[in-house]
Amino acid sequence: MKKRSLGKSGLEVSALGFGCMGLSSAYGPPTPRPDGMKIIRAAFEQGVTLFDTAEAYGPFANEELVGEAVAPFRDQVVVATKFGFDIDPKTGQRRSGLNSRPEHIREAVEAMLKRLKTGTIDLLYQHRVDPAVAIEDVAGAVKELIAAGKIKHFGLSEAGEQTIRRAHSVQRVTAVQSEYSLWTRDVEQNDVLRTCEELGIGFVPFSPLGAGFLTGEIDTNTTFDATDFRNISPRFTPEARAANQAVVDLLRKIADQKGGTPAQVALAWLLVQKPWIVPIPGTTKIHRLKENLGAVNIEFTVGDLQEINSAAAKIEVQGARLPEAVLKMSE
Repeated sequence: MKKRSLGKSGLEVSALGFGCMGLSSAYGPPTPRPDGMKIIRAAFEQGVTLFDTAEAYGPFANEELVGEAVAPFRDQVVVATKFGFDIDPKTGQRRSGLNSRPEHIREAVEAMLKRLKTGTIDLLYQHRVDPAVAIEDVAGAVKELIAAGKIKHFGLSEAGEQTIRRAHSVQRVTAVQSEYSLWTRDVEQNDVLRTCEELGIGFVPFSPLGAGFLTGEIDTNTTFDATDFRNISPRFTPEARAANQAVVDLLRKIADQKGGTPAQVALAWLLVQKPWIVPIPGTTKIHRLKENLGAVNIEFTVGDLQEINSAAAKIEVQGARLPEAVLKMSE
């Protein structure tokens, strides 16, 4: 597996990470723990060294799974997790809204360390920007935890340009995580990518396969489990799926030319955007894991990229990328 550095932080990881969320939440019933451990360990065996989780996934269940799964090779991987929702660190009760008060961050980190079975968290993100707490206070709290040796690197998720700059002025931001893919390109227009490049910050796209849609395995007839968030996602209504098939058709056309798959082309397109971009696709299936990781072998010519971008510019993606209530928590 090829390696990449997250900006100028010195943190080196595999070119593709592994998003662990779907093993515990969002896409239906949790994956049985033995199966979840098996795929995380298979990812490591295939060269993946960045594993992404959060206290909110479960809550807590995903961190516990990741902690147990990576224990045999903990010193060889980077574990990233997130705080920011108002979750009781002791009971796991998820209250409404956000909570990035410094005292809550400290309490949350102590609980994370136990669940992850580790002495330090490699990369700690603020999951969503809390409008009730100045980002300078958040960054200051994380800076103290870094000084105490409990965290190594600081990150932000779904943060806007000004928030990134203000946080970075207090404590270096190693990575920004936001949704980014061929059908979700907001960060190209809202100056987030430009700011990351200017400040030497790495960028970690979540949902790089469009919650599965860009794999080409979902169509208007696909049904989801009752607990799957895609049931309430505007981009996954039958009408939106029918309209958005044009994106998959484009990916499939390029995949046929390259001898790959739509998923591999979608990931390879992200990788070629910037050398400090590290997507974190997730899956519950070993064969999909291997398919995704094969994206590092897809190469594009200048002509290929012009063809993709020209065709993509003519497609009007239908439906908001997330439900309105979730989008309201993004900057």
